[in-house]
Amino acid sequence: MRNTRAARAARTAAAAAVPVEPTPAQKAAQKHERRAAANASHEIRIIGGQWRRSLLPVPDVPGLRPTPDRVRETLFNWLGQDLAGWSVLDAFAGTGVLGFEAASRGATTVQMLERETKLVAGLTASKTRLGATAVTITQADAMAWMKRAPAQFDLVFLDPPFDANLFESALAASLHCVVPQGWIYLEASAPFDAASLAERGLELYRHSRAGAVHAHLIRKN
Repeated sequence: MRNTRAARAARTAAAAAVPVEPTPAQKAAQKHERRAAANASHEIRIIGGQWRRSLLPVPDVPGLRPTPDRVRETLFNWLGQDLAGWSVLDAFAGTGVLGFEAASRGATTVQMLERETKLVAGLTASKTRLGATAVTITQADAMAWMKRAPAQFDLVFLDPPFDANLFESALAASLHCVVPQGWIYLEASAPFDAASLAERGLELYRHSRAGAVHAHLIRKN
């Protein structure tokens, strides 16, 4: 009996020692946590337009993960480098790098939404330093704000916190405020299927992957 108990205990201990493989979503969140830690108290640069090479601070805020240079380069190759006349929403602004990239390329208006007080202060400081008069910063919950807003934006940036799993709901909320034939840029931990987007009246115009980030450029029909 004693040997049976010992064997059972050994099997239980061995099973507990076997590592559990994280899900793809968990892997993506872990990677972005590492990137956020690496970005703590660092800076990220604007890569195009009138403020090219200007630096934006990356505050030490949990989960903050600015869109990397090469992903932004791909995005603005898709969109074109001249956004003159465009009205843009940066819904989960964070450092503001996507919104400031748009303003740097001539966007007429850029509305930034950010909930965290520390990040709002950083956005305001960056706006002042750059002289970004086209940029408006609002401290608000992006999901609620988008659902109330009229269709007025030519381009909406959606880069929600990866650990919050807001990808589907953020996309749905953005449809309230983007104009017909307007663009939605969405970063997510998994790819969105073109067929399922088409069922919602959306066209998957471009998709790329950089590490754990799936970047989508979507058009509202």
